[in-house]
Amino acid sequence: MYEIIGYEFEPRPRPSYTLTPIDPAKAEAKPMGIETMGKVTTEATLENAGDVWAIRQGLIPPDRLRRVELSDALVDTGARLISMPLRLIERLGLDRVSTKRVRGTTGVGESGLYSSVRLTIQGRSCTMDVLEVPDDIPVLIGQLPLEHLDFVVDLRQQKLIGNPAHGGEHMYEMY
Repeated sequence: MYEIIGYEFEPRPRPSYTLTPIDPAKAEAKPMGIETMGKVTTEATLENAGDVWAIRQGLIPPDRLRRVELSDALVDTGARLISMPLRLIERLGLDRVSTKRVRGTTGVGESGLYSSVRLTIQGRSCTMDVLEVPDDIPVLIGQLPLEHLDFVVDLRQQKLIGNPAHGGEHMYEMY
């Protein structure tokens, strides 16, 4: 949905397709709504990383940790970062650290970049900055946190799975 501008990409040639009419009498009826086609969501917990640090240092009690638990964070491999609506950013008490130019479906604009959250999915955690999206956009889990957590998208089952190249285990590649 959104990407940070600053990278140049070479355009890929568009593939050519030949459409063959299907005989409706022989067609297998498998209705699939646009709202479910290719859509992958996941449970995710987002915590204010500053609060996590302050608790470890004994500066605040654990009950002051600001946290958001989601049952339907949208996995978006076209996004780069963790993107959240401002209402959730404010609920977590994140600080705006800068403004970044972004490109989205509505064109080029600017978006706030906020202090870090600790993201936890399926028991795996990483810390990452957050990019603001409009309130009508769900929380987006982009490619960088997926790589950090060593998850891949299984489109057939519409879910996140541990990287099969690593036996499903969380592993960092050092090269």
